[in-house]
Amino acid sequence: MFEKLKSNLKKKRVNLKIKTLLFGNNVREGVVIKIIIYLLLSAIGFIYLYPVLYMLSNSFKSPSDIVNPMVNWIPTALYFGNYQRAFRVLNYFSTLGKSLLVTLVPAFFQTAVTSVIGYGFARFNFKFKKPLFVIVLLTFIIPPQAYLIPRYVMFFELNLLEKPWAIILPALFGQGLNSAIFILIFYQFFRMIPRSLTEAAEIDGAGPYYIFFRMAVPLSAPAYITSFLFSLVWYWNETYISSLFLGTRFPNLQIALANFVSQYQQMYQSDAVKLNEGIRLSATLLIILPMLFVYFALQRWFVEGIERTGITGE
Repeated sequence: MFEKLKSNLKKKRVNLKIKTLLFGNNVREGVVIKIIIYLLLSAIGFIYLYPVLYMLSNSFKSPSDIVNPMVNWIPTALYFGNYQRAFRVLNYFSTLGKSLLVTLVPAFFQTAVTSVIGYGFARFNFKFKKPLFVIVLLTFIIPPQAYLIPRYVMFFELNLLEKPWAIILPALFGQGLNSAIFILIFYQFFRMIPRSLTEAAEIDGAGPYYIFFRMAVPLSAPAYITSFLFSLVWYWNETYISSLFLGTRFPNLQIALANFVSQYQQMYQSDAVKLNEGIRLSATLLIILPMLFVYFALQRWFVEGIERTGITGE
């Protein structure tokens, strides 16, 4: 009787150990749960990486590899002719400089201006504060297409069309791309700063400018980094507003890519190598490349900023 009880107890212990090993004491510790999580993450990662790997593989294929059904992922030899042609058609470095001008500058101004606006709403009480805050929210709710025509007419009268000022000036006055989102981010972030901290600084004789620049800004570094990076990416990927306000006289890389086919046919009209998939994908990768460098360089601050601010992007 005692031996049987001892044997049952031993079996229960073994079963408990196996169950703990496979499923853990909580959801995150078990082997089975970890395998499921890693498989799910691998599948999601493959979905995102597949287009990039496909572009990378085909961009290094020669014209003969592209039409060869036996060559799938790995080209027979690395062929850089696609990138040479894409460089020339895009006029890459010159167009890249123009793209950075209408991306970095408005992103910087937008981050700085929206932080001041968010700080004002978060830390000060003034007349018509709530109606003004509602107007800020409406700038995000109302689609930009609704007021693009009046803005276009205004820029035409001010002689700003096809100039970088058409993109920079709205950001300078807090009306850039999705500025309301950044105002809300800074508004929420500055509200998290304890009142007692600023009150203690005021007792010591600190003024509002000192409190903002020496206390609020350093404490809100994740919000600044996240806002700047998202603003940078959104300005970089914007094509509709850029094509409308900048036109062909001040083309950025996105506009150059939209006109890539006609520009290539014009430059290589009598060439034996016609426009193919490898050349198109090379041009696309050249446009993606700067944002990849920015992301890998600032990845740690980017992830930390998202965790602290709660923004998910688009």
